[in-house]
Amino acid sequence: MTERPTDLSSFPSYRQPRSLLSARKFALMASVIGGLGVALYGFGPSTGPVNVFSTPAHAQVANEVKKVQQPVGFADIVERVKPSVISVKVNINEKVAKSDDNDDDSPFQPGSPMERFFRRFGGPDGLPPGLRGGRGGNHVIMGQGSGFFISADGYAVTNNHVVDGASKVEVTTDDGKSYSAKVIGTDARTDLALIKVEGGSNFPFAKLSDGKPRIGDWVLAVGNPFGLGGTVTAGIVSAMGRDIGNGPYDDFIQIDAPVNKGNSGGPAFSTDGDVVGVNTAIYSPSGGSVGIAFSIPASTVKNVVAQLKDKGSVSRGWIGVQIQPVTPEIADSLGLKKAEGALVAEPQANGPAAKAGIESGDVITAVNGESVKDARELARTIGGIAPGTAVKLDVMHKGQDKVVNLTLGTLPNSVEAKADNDNGDDNGNATRGTDVPKLGLTVAPANSVAGAGKEGVVVTEVDPKSAAADRGFKEGDVILEVAGKTVASANDVREAITAAKNDNKNVVLMRVKSGGQSRFVAVPLAKG
Repeated sequence: MTERPTDLSSFPSYRQPRSLLSARKFALMASVIGGLGVALYGFGPSTGPVNVFSTPAHAQVANEVKKVQQPVGFADIVERVKPSVISVKVNINEKVAKSDDNDDDSPFQPGSPMERFFRRFGGPDGLPPGLRGGRGGNHVIMGQGSGFFISADGYAVTNNHVVDGASKVEVTTDDGKSYSAKVIGTDARTDLALIKVEGGSNFPFAKLSDGKPRIGDWVLAVGNPFGLGGTVTAGIVSAMGRDIGNGPYDDFIQIDAPVNKGNSGGPAFSTDGDVVGVNTAIYSPSGGSVGIAFSIPASTVKNVVAQLKDKGSVSRGWIGVQIQPVTPEIADSLGLKKAEGALVAEPQANGPAAKAGIESGDVITAVNGESVKDARELARTIGGIAPGTAVKLDVMHKGQDKVVNLTLGTLPNSVEAKADNDNGDDNGNATRGTDVPKLGLTVAPANSVAGAGKEGVVVTEVDPKSAAADRGFKEGDVILEVAGKTVASANDVREAITAAKNDNKNVVLMRVKSGGQSRFVAVPLAKG
């Protein structure tokens, strides 16, 4: 007999286990949620709320979590320092508005790294399209940046490139109030500017740090990126003493706190709430933050701002020399134990150094007893001393140590140099010259080449596969000295090289004039 299937739908008792199973699943889920610290109510016979997570196990977990060190937060610091930061809005005068081909009239040398940074970091194109002014004609171009108060009476710091050429400056404080401001002074060499905000006398201000940050220290960047005022980002000090090719006073702090267009002139705060740097540039192939930003150190800001406030400009000491780094090869050719100091390529005529007897080929190793690491450090050291000050220089002169005393002059605003590009004879024909095969150069007496002057030999041809080509020699360069000896012909060059080889020198040092500037070049000597 075949058994018929039983219809269970009429038996409620068979549905009950399914309900119990669902209840058990839900209870299990509730216990899992309980591990996340959520209190459930309404389960169980009691009509009042029941916290199903008030168990010894949960209490133990909670206690263990409390023992774990919590992440560092910056809210307390930000609350204290953020009111000192301002957004800076400028109207650029007509000279910029008429530059149809120039998106953001950069104050830096065209083609320089700083000029490229500026185009990505500052200027009118740093604004969203809706905030830009018109272009061409008499339309006013608007730009935005950042800054911060350094005194209660309204003095504030920003970047030179933020306010350069501005016909009108307006700032907005952290509480949303707007004020007009005037430019007190600017310094293009360090890209700093001092402005005075009018209409208030009790502004919250920041303190410039007395010390230097360390690599790895936390920093907070506060500013006005893309017109979004009051933005705070955090990072660390990535490196110190960065040279980005803007000039001899480069000494930037590199940070990885995200900064973008519009952050120019804003502060980088330490966790003590002091300003350790002024954000001035970023490196960015994309135009946005990639974690490489550069800040002007507080020590530089203090020095520059003090002078701007006192007289509206910055005066720097000057000794009147063209200098360059001492490379290991140059040190070897000069008989120096270390590749340190600043090599004098050429003293400027009638400058303090020339009058004191400093010559081409001398190496300045110390200023007032403080050693000089390299050419940039010498420039910063001398530039930081007031003109008219008497200084003592330690100099290596032709292998001998000597002390030179001189009085600093005032650094000129600009130094003009003219490049002579005419390498032909009086009839416009190129001079072939004589080969110097061990160097891969062809040279001719300077007095035989129109426009080359009367001293030295002119490079008329460079073997592209030679050591000279590797060292940057090009047609039109004038070689003035080889191994410390003046040269006037190819034969003079060959004799100087032979003498250097007989002295077991591995490299020969040449003084070369190119584009109106002199420099020393260490060229390896070929064997044989």
